[in-house]
Amino acid sequence: MKKKTKATAPGGAKRRKNVMAERKAAPQRVTLAPSPRLSVRSNDARLAIRRLRTQLAQALARIEELRASADTDFLLDIPNRRGFERELNRSIAYIKRYHASGALIVLDVDRLKPINDAFGHAAGDEVLKAIVAVLLRHVRSSDVVGRLGGDEFALLLWNLSETDARAKAASLEEAVDRLAFVFRGRTVTAGASAGVAILGPHAEAGWALEEADRAMYVRKAQRRHEA
Repeated sequence: MKKKTKATAPGGAKRRKNVMAERKAAPQRVTLAPSPRLSVRSNDARLAIRRLRTQLAQALARIEELRASADTDFLLDIPNRRGFERELNRSIAYIKRYHASGALIVLDVDRLKPINDAFGHAAGDEVLKAIVAVLLRHVRSSDVVGRLGGDEFALLLWNLSETDARAKAASLEEAVDRLAFVFRGRTVTAGASAGVAILGPHAEAGWALEEADRAMYVRKAQRRHEA
């Protein structure tokens, strides 16, 4: 007896074969659970990057501290010669570009060496600190007071005419002259002589310092004759 075969639509077997072939050829989507080992490594890398960033920020901050200390007088906490000359060059560049004006005053303490010789350098340091306090009280926050070295100071003053600058130099001399110090029961004074250079569109830092320094020595000689 012959077996009955199920009737199929024309082409049905061929379509089934094509579907099966497409299923085999299509890429299978596989969802992988995250590996615990990979997650740990990723966290470690992020922590390492954070540590490196923190160390870099600390190193940059330290560099800025060292740079600032290289430009600052350690005793008086004002710019040293290097720091002041840097500010002077920047200021002159600004004056030239924007047609501003300013003045440079060089001030020298008159009798610091005798005080050091008689009472020691600690006494001389106290005199210098008191003089710097006076200078800072007599200038604006935009002005700059620096120590060129030893007992010589420089002041960078903005927007002053020559007349005003010379009047300011005279008032600084008077303020320092009024200071009195008592060491070992003796009252002593220091005094100061100041010279001025005007900063205009043709100013140069080295030239301005030399001019103010020469004017200061002329003034020092005048004060000796007046005494």
